[in-house]
Amino acid sequence: MPREELRSLQFKSMKTLVYKLYSFSEFYRRRMRAAKVHPDDVQCLEDVRKLPFMVKSDLRENYPDKLFVTPRDEVVRFHASSGTTGKSTVVGYTQHDLDGWTTSLARALTSCGLGRADTIQVSYGYGLFTGGLGLHYGAERIGAAVLPASVGNTERQIELMMDMQVTAIACTPSYLLHMGEVAQKMGVNFLRDTKLRRAILGAEPWSERMRNRIEEDLGIKAYDIYGTSELSGPLFTECDEQKGIHIWGDLALVEILDPDTHEPVSPGERGELVVTMLQKEALPIIRYKVGDITTLDEEVCACGRTHPRIGRIQGRVDDMLIIRGINVFPSQVEYALMSIPEVGSHFMIEVDRKGELDDMLVRVELRREFFSDRIDDLMRIKKKVTHTLRAALNVSVDVELANPDSLPRFEGKAKRVIDRRRI
Repeated sequence: MPREELRSLQFKSMKTLVYKLYSFSEFYRRRMRAAKVHPDDVQCLEDVRKLPFMVKSDLRENYPDKLFVTPRDEVVRFHASSGTTGKSTVVGYTQHDLDGWTTSLARALTSCGLGRADTIQVSYGYGLFTGGLGLHYGAERIGAAVLPASVGNTERQIELMMDMQVTAIACTPSYLLHMGEVAQKMGVNFLRDTKLRRAILGAEPWSERMRNRIEEDLGIKAYDIYGTSELSGPLFTECDEQKGIHIWGDLALVEILDPDTHEPVSPGERGELVVTMLQKEALPIIRYKVGDITTLDEEVCACGRTHPRIGRIQGRVDDMLIIRGINVFPSQVEYALMSIPEVGSHFMIEVDRKGELDDMLVRVELRREFFSDRIDDLMRIKKKVTHTLRAALNVSVDVELANPDSLPRFEGKAKRVIDRRRI
């Protein structure tokens, strides 16, 4: 669809959504009145900026279903977050919502080159989390065969991957790297011994250099996937061009805003992702501040799709570390480490306060082929890692080299930061 037609469609959907929520949602009506905005004030797509924001605490404070708009008997499924930082965030779905979620992922998987000839191993978690079931239904919609492996039992997963001639896998990048390590110990070479050629990776930040390492080491093509449980779950991926994540404009309207001023940033400039879901029924979302830092590209993609694209997630507003006055994202650390051939793909960041100063320690594994008992070799590598991180982060950090396979592995989201400060 031409861009102007797509924008017209977005405006009509947004206008309908605003009227609906003003009429039927006490939460949104109260918020709009507080912001002194009425649905009649929304006269063009840019007027979305007149509408109030929604944040995650709104979902927790209205637990479990006070934000639902449709009658309870129209809700056909619930998902929920873990609630590790407070009340769970509960998301309800009508059948229309599930169909839209499935359609979004079916388009996404198709854009990655997947289809009826593929067998897709879904190694995201199934259950209250949205990852596994979302990819499962999207894969079935495109006619692919689905292997619902979930997480864990890694050796069995690798055996099934070979036996069932799996061609694509959906999981976290850290778990795929872990699978690669386990496969190597089993004497399995992904390129030689499996049909695996594509990976749909997400649920945690990962860098372009991490993609390069995965593609080179495992001989597959790796695609970034994006979504959050509040928006429905995983929704959008890169296409075969791998030049940004396509956000289906008929389903969602995205803004990239300065986190401090809440004003739109310039094209290509980093800012906070804000999303309005245009078609959701049970739990509508207007201007949801996701907290992820990314960029926006509205140019037509080389694949021919006119939907806008967001760049790779470069960190979060709320997991940003401030070290001696310098903003540091874990993804920046990963990006720097992935440029060093001597170190592996697993690392941990430990932050503490010594006296009045912040202290940041990066523990990183050595690759087995570079592991040595010679002190001068280890000191050379440590110095190299220290200088690389200093140049990338603009702040000095301590570095500790760890033995191969010694740092924690994660089957779900990688938990790479330990912050012991009491501020």
